[in-house]
Amino acid sequence: MSDKPNFIVFMSDDHGHRDLSCMGATDFQTPNFDRIAARGAKLTRWYSNAPICSAGRCGILTGRYPIAAGIPGNVGVNAAGLSPDLPTIPRALKKLGYQTYMSGKWHLGNREPFLPHNHGFDHWFGFTNGCIDYYSHTFYWALTSGQQARHDLWEDGREVYRNGEYFVDLMRDKAIEHIHKAKSDGRPFFMYIPFNTPHYPMHAPEAYMERFAHLSRARQLMAAMLAVMDDALGKILDELERLDLFDNTCIFFQPDHGPSREPRNWTDGTALPFPGGDTGGLRGHKGTLWEGGIRVPTLMSWPARVQGGKTIDEIGIGMDIFPTMLTAAGSDPEAYQLDGMDILPMIADNAPSPHADLFWTRGQKGETRAIQHNRYKLLLDKNEIHLSNLDIDPNETTDIAGDKPELTNDLLARLNAWHSAL
Repeated sequence: MSDKPNFIVFMSDDHGHRDLSCMGATDFQTPNFDRIAARGAKLTRWYSNAPICSAGRCGILTGRYPIAAGIPGNVGVNAAGLSPDLPTIPRALKKLGYQTYMSGKWHLGNREPFLPHNHGFDHWFGFTNGCIDYYSHTFYWALTSGQQARHDLWEDGREVYRNGEYFVDLMRDKAIEHIHKAKSDGRPFFMYIPFNTPHYPMHAPEAYMERFAHLSRARQLMAAMLAVMDDALGKILDELERLDLFDNTCIFFQPDHGPSREPRNWTDGTALPFPGGDTGGLRGHKGTLWEGGIRVPTLMSWPARVQGGKTIDEIGIGMDIFPTMLTAAGSDPEAYQLDGMDILPMIADNAPSPHADLFWTRGQKGETRAIQHNRYKLLLDKNEIHLSNLDIDPNETTDIAGDKPELTNDLLARLNAWHSAL
């Protein structure tokens, strides 16, 4: 293999900040996620670029604010997806001689020209909509808009049928197959492995449900789905170790956003909000710009460059992954129009975060917005304003906007100026 590092981005879907044992979960264990943290770093103040699926993924792959990249919300069944004209991590790395693979959930467009092979992936396997039945690989949720259910399993743009086989097992095995291909080729590789767990439908195999039968129904479902993903991740890590690739592979793991409260997560028709995910006390959840919706459990390892067992309390965000990997590969992020920043010095060398202001939007026109500046966070929801000092109030329980009118006005002006400039 080349001396250049390999890269893997793992993702999860609808995942609470405390829902890994290395991040504080006590009612189940995630030994393989913990293995990444032990060989690298856990990042306790890391953010997704959005509180919903498509936009969060867009931030990682493009290094841009999602609204600037044309993906302010979720990509619907018939909507246009991510523009093939935008640079992405795989496309940029291909120019540097990298092989590029994807296995998992796309959700950035389900038709041409928005499919993964138009965004720099040599090979890809998975589904294109927001979720699928884990066994039939059918997208049923279009039915809520009056459209037919559709089968949604693809390889390199060709529909494939693996009826009855569990999707997490399929994407795991395909990822391992890609690793073997990359090893045989000898060139460095970039791999994107976005799990769909623990997104509904909560289809955990029976053995996993039995393992957590002592927990409440909601927590049983969540723990079982996360354990499924942890085991799949472990097999991929084992293969990297066996092929002597682990030490020089830069791995990022990041969820797309916080946990879902949607009643669809229940498997028995319950109509109540689903309480299965654990934000560790952070306010909010998927779909909100409170910390529980955008602050996510994130891990990074690269044993050849980063000392293991680190805890990083500095601020980072999904769009930083693109420029960080580009720099690590020996290229210059300045060649691209990126909103993210190289945070490898922050992780490897204990440098401070390079970020001053960070911004978020929710809604097609950014109706809900937020800015974080020097650990102050202002959230604007239509005409309602909430200001928090996250250093002393990470759960955003107290609005201090009235106590700090000058700061409030300054942050509001920064936020609106940024949004207007887009």
